[in-house]
Amino acid sequence: MRLRGTKRATDAMTLMEVSVIIAVIAMLVVLLLPTLQRAQHQAQIITCNGHLKGIVLACKIWEGDNSTSTNPVTNHYPMLVSTNSGGTLEFTGTGEIFRHFQIMSNILVTPKVLICPSDVRLAAADFGAGFGNTNLSYFVNADADDCFPEMVAVGDRNLVGGTPRPNGLREIKTGQSVQWTQEMHKGVGNVGLSDGSVQRVDSEGLNALLQKDGLETNRLLIP
Repeated sequence: MRLRGTKRATDAMTLMEVSVIIAVIAMLVVLLLPTLQRAQHQAQIITCNGHLKGIVLACKIWEGDNSTSTNPVTNHYPMLVSTNSGGTLEFTGTGEIFRHFQIMSNILVTPKVLICPSDVRLAAADFGAGFGNTNLSYFVNADADDCFPEMVAVGDRNLVGGTPRPNGLREIKTGQSVQWTQEMHKGVGNVGLSDGSVQRVDSEGLNALLQKDGLETNRLLIP
């Protein structure tokens, strides 16, 4: 015999239960968000450091590939080698800062390594005609050389101070100072030294590095 009209219990949640679940999820998001942001920031720092280390390594490889015992003038990073010998020395005063990176394109492989993940700038698709200063997150020291292993060779571009010159050149003489802006890493920055090491320093630490390389003037090319 079949019973008719029997009411079946339902498992549907009430509006109150749904509201409680949403509130719990929202609370978890609020609690976890700072931790996630710190983790993301740390990941960006690690990536940026890797980029800078790769750029200095590319300079060293370029030097090794282009050095000869009969032509010692080429035994330097490309910034100190004349274009007549395959370097980029003559581009120092032209404002075409990207040329110092472009010449190492076969070593760097991709222009993505020239963009810090904390930067708003975008990487170029390749090292061809569309590649330019706006596709760079990093400055290059026009005088960087592995003869001075503690010299700052490359670093984050968000710098002010020193003596600005035309075409992105910024001179920092003995006694002058530079400062990181709040852009990218919020008052601190990353630099790659000529020995291949990478350091994260505040403005005071950066000035200490610039003053200890023995040069009267550091010429930074900031895109």
